[in-house]
Amino acid sequence: MLKAVGKALFSTGLQNPKYTEGEKKEGQDYEIRTYLATNWVSTTLSDMEWDAALSAGFRKLFKYIQGNNQNSESGDDAPVSCRVDPGAGPACESQFTVSFYIPEEHQAAPPQPSDPDVFVEHRKEFTAYVRTYGGFSNEKIKREELLKLIESLKRDAVHYKEQE
Repeated sequence: MLKAVGKALFSTGLQNPKYTEGEKKEGQDYEIRTYLATNWVSTTLSDMEWDAALSAGFRKLFKYIQGNNQNSESGDDAPVSCRVDPGAGPACESQFTVSFYIPEEHQAAPPQPSDPDVFVEHRKEFTAYVRTYGGFSNEKIKREELLKLIESLKRDAVHYKEQE
């Protein structure tokens, strides 16, 4: 399953979702990762632009990790993902689901959000084709990297689902 659209996992010493790596073939410029089932805290919003949606969603979720939850527990911000469900046309708003990974110590019983727009989301195990790149990312760079990933998958005759 291709989860590159809108997915930007990043971390600097923080906990990451656990995954196993598939076998990498010579010349392959992407990884095949199978992520275990995990819990994430998420919020969904509508916007025309990825960067604006990510920023607004990040701020809502940051309040959750600063203690705006039923246990008043705070912690570090975590790897972030953003799923995009495109609008019906080029001038339509898309639905963005911005999510923070819930650290391992809270996976079994995540603190429930106090904000009604924030929810705990259980993600089933999934396999993703992952292309990594350095530097600061933005909407334009993500799109370019996604197109490179798709080109590589086509080159290697890999069949994938864009999203479930």
